[in-house]
Amino acid sequence: MSSALTDLFPYPIVQAPMAGGVSVPQLAAAVSEAGGLGFLAAGYKTADGMYQEIKHVRGLTSRPFGVNLFLPQPETADPAAVDVYAHQLAGEAAWYETELGDPDCGRDDGYETKLAVLLDNPVPVVSFHFGVPSREVVDSLHRVGTFALVGATTVDEARAVEQSGADAVIAQGVEAGGHQGTHRDNPETGGSGTGLLALVAQVREAVSLPIVAAGGIMRGSQIAAVLAAGASAAQLGTAFLATPESGAHDLHKQALTNPLFVRTELTRAFSGRPARALVNRFLREHGPYAPAAYPEVHHLTAPVRKAAATAGDAQGMALWAGQGHRMARELPAGQLVEVLAAELAAAGTALSGLSGYTTGGGAR
Repeated sequence: MSSALTDLFPYPIVQAPMAGGVSVPQLAAAVSEAGGLGFLAAGYKTADGMYQEIKHVRGLTSRPFGVNLFLPQPETADPAAVDVYAHQLAGEAAWYETELGDPDCGRDDGYETKLAVLLDNPVPVVSFHFGVPSREVVDSLHRVGTFALVGATTVDEARAVEQSGADAVIAQGVEAGGHQGTHRDNPETGGSGTGLLALVAQVREAVSLPIVAAGGIMRGSQIAAVLAAGASAAQLGTAFLATPESGAHDLHKQALTNPLFVRTELTRAFSGRPARALVNRFLREHGPYAPAAYPEVHHLTAPVRKAAATAGDAQGMALWAGQGHRMARELPAGQLVEVLAAELAAAGTALSGLSGYTTGGGAR
């Protein structure tokens, strides 16, 4: 990674931008203050809401931080399939005494307006999810001194990121919690993906861009592993979800280590796009029937998920989590960064100790 970018954060630790109220200013500021790179998630917020959070972070820290944007999505959903799913969810709405949301209430997430705000009020880093920004957008960010990072889940997507002129690619393995950042949602491959270490190695050989590795990372030793595989930094989401600064619902935080939730799955049940969540009742009952329809399904289920959280029922919530969720630690975010950095250093020492062995296994 370019020295100008790495100079922004002393430790190769990036806090993933988790939309839906998790990546609040307190979390981003705490991570940045500790030497990582904190991130705000602009997804599902208004442009003014994003701007107010940026101002809040700046009031909490003078350290660099980033903002994540969702790319507008093409209209590919089958309206009839969305209607069928709405009928299936009618019982959920009745149970939680709410109404289903309007599936057609917007699909661009205010992208252009948010981008305009970020060009008028530049932040150090902007990252993109669900696609690749145009070369013009990347160039405009560069002109105001902002680094551009873009997610990819395959080698072909990484090549597209490189062609955009972005400063780094975020290689997201299938282990990651929350939404898979595929550039196009292909229903035929919605339940598959490449593991992080394999993806990092493949992307390293395919593009010259620096790599930020994301997906299931919970310990400093795992950060060391992705650095050894060719990444320049690691992005962690679920690891920071359980911190007190995280804006996640308490039930969500507790579920990460609750023996009631033993595994995760990629599902379209909550949003219509593949996303990894803890398996609960809602996922089991509706996941097999959810159509490929983002953001229509997200809008449709939003009131139900909110009502379930208000009722204190984790079985009706979207419990986003990566495969390493059982390793979550309830540490303050700044302390977690320090612990991860210490674990990374220890792993580096251990790896250097192995350098005395030959490829045949004998000591020199």
